[in-house]
Amino acid sequence: MRFRDWATRVMLIFLMFAALILALFAGKAKNLQNNTTASNPEMTNWIQYPNMELQSVEKPESKSQDMLKSQTKTNRVAAKYITTQAFASYKPKYEIAQIHPSNYGERYPKDINGVPVNNEPIIVLHETGNSASSALHFFQTPHDNENIQASYHSLIKLDGTVVYLIPPDKRAFGAGNSVFDGPNGLETVKTNPNLPPSVNNFAYHVSLETPPDAWGNNNNQQTHSGYTEAQYDSLAWLIAQSQVPEDRITTHQAVDRSGQKVDPINFDFDKFLNLLNIYRQLRPIS
Repeated sequence: MRFRDWATRVMLIFLMFAALILALFAGKAKNLQNNTTASNPEMTNWIQYPNMELQSVEKPESKSQDMLKSQTKTNRVAAKYITTQAFASYKPKYEIAQIHPSNYGERYPKDINGVPVNNEPIIVLHETGNSASSALHFFQTPHDNENIQASYHSLIKLDGTVVYLIPPDKRAFGAGNSVFDGPNGLETVKTNPNLPPSVNNFAYHVSLETPPDAWGNNNNQQTHSGYTEAQYDSLAWLIAQSQVPEDRITTHQAVDRSGQKVDPINFDFDKFLNLLNIYRQLRPIS
């Protein structure tokens, strides 16, 4: 065998080994990337959920408004809610349902008198009064009568499934004649000259599916068997994504001025707030 032929064969064998080694390294790198992604719950499957984030003004700690006006942004100390590892680990099932456009609308920048409105967001908790499928059927049905148009932004089924109905930037018709009595006093906005003022313009409405023992009796029912553990978990998980403080989370019964709404019946606020504090924490920022 001539030297040139021998050298050529040696070179080919070397190239084959080099290609094999590169392939092995590439495979290990890919596996390492996959394992890293799987070990970080915040990186997996989060993109599948629609955006629920609802902002609120980041209030400074122990500073008056007059002091704030004279301060620069770099000196302002405020706080922000940050979701926790428990939040990242909880993966509720979800659905997206299309609501008929007659049952929701746009948020108004001004009231009927042309006065700008700048209310911070609130979250209003409801219950469906019947099955989730019955509520969805109503929301998906066209309603020309303004007095019966209704909707939520989202609802949570008995098994904890989160049903996304309307994007947060839209106005759901969740509370007709309503006023929020909060830390800043009475808040309501009149956007329709034919209807009473309401909180809808600055509210995010979430409803829990009523347990079967109370289906169809929401107007007369004063008690029922209560909501499932999965519903409490999914509700806290959903609201943990917002920047709405606890003192701006309320109920349909609390904001109602018609005297007819009592939902959510038997809602355990302490249980809900404990879960909410597990899924998010307030962190100071500057």
